[in-house]
Amino acid sequence: MPFIQIHLAEGRSVEQKRKIAAAVTADVSRIAEVSPDRVKIYFFDIKKEDMAGGGVLRADEH
Repeated sequence: MPFIQIHLAEGRSVEQKRKIAAAVTADVSRIAEVSPDRVKIYFFDIKKEDMAGGGVLRADEH
């Protein structure tokens, strides 16, 4: 059973997550040769103050 974790910067809508889940499930089930109901996806929303790139917090980017 494939378990997939998707980490996103907060702010994605439920509809966007639905579309991501459908697309990822379709590809993983096809490639891994498992039925779609066996694919489990977990979304993790990351606050911008909990992310940094190049030494700068995403919350501080303009």
